[in-house]
Amino acid sequence: MAFSPFVPFDWKLAHGAMLELGPRGVLMGVLNVTPDSFSDGGKFDAVEAAVKQALKMYRAGASIIDIGGESTRPGAESVSLQEEQDRVLPVIEALANKTGLLISIDTWRADTADKALKAGAHIVNDVWGFQKDPDIAGIAKNHNAGCVLMHTGRERIKNTDVMEDQIQFLRKSLEIALAAGLSSEHIVLDPGFGFAKDSVENLTILANFEKLFELGQPVLTGTSRKRFIGEVTGRGVKNRDLGTAATTVVVRMKGSAVIRVHDVPKNRDALRIADAVLDAGAKA
Repeated sequence: MAFSPFVPFDWKLAHGAMLELGPRGVLMGVLNVTPDSFSDGGKFDAVEAAVKQALKMYRAGASIIDIGGESTRPGAESVSLQEEQDRVLPVIEALANKTGLLISIDTWRADTADKALKAGAHIVNDVWGFQKDPDIAGIAKNHNAGCVLMHTGRERIKNTDVMEDQIQFLRKSLEIALAAGLSSEHIVLDPGFGFAKDSVENLTILANFEKLFELGQPVLTGTSRKRFIGEVTGRGVKNRDLGTAATTVVVRMKGSAVIRVHDVPKNRDALRIADAVLDAGAKA
């Protein structure tokens, strides 16, 4: 039976939590506790500022806060395991007991994922799709965590067919997660907009977004303030939120379950319009 992205899907997360996906779009707020992220580096690298921003995004409508301690922008320098953990763990610990707030740890490192989940995180968001650190899938299984497995084109030769490359890479990530003992109810996929992809490739994924559901899982989308939006609109990185909101509508209408964004209020409104149109279509 074909996967239907608008039918309720109970996403199982760590600590016995669950989040319904499908009928309504869900927002994930970006919280980079780094000095060098491409959009907001240095703004929230102090614990107090990070916690304040997380709660602000939550009150504005983000169901999930995605916390990252290493910049993934092109050309960013890698940080040590200890530095990553020193950045993210105090913020997770400070947010862990906030009622209703779901926490995602943006990391590819198994040890950071383990400590973050122990500190209260619910989701592991791996920009290497469980294909860089061989132990991270097992850590996610040990905690029964929710997982976001992202596609990347970095450090490998890509298939020249954009969508075929998506399917091949994400299928491998899915197989790794399932082999570790995670059930499909824990897994969301991400096409990885901007990760070793040019504007044509990013727009091709947007145009053919429905093909991602061949893998049978919900899909998270992270286009927020990406370079291709700037190339299309002519806007600098700090002025791409309206362009981002436009892509939010596009991907939600095509079935994306979770939208990862920097500006929650603008994308909340865009998402409400998309969901209202979907509701009207379902009743027609």
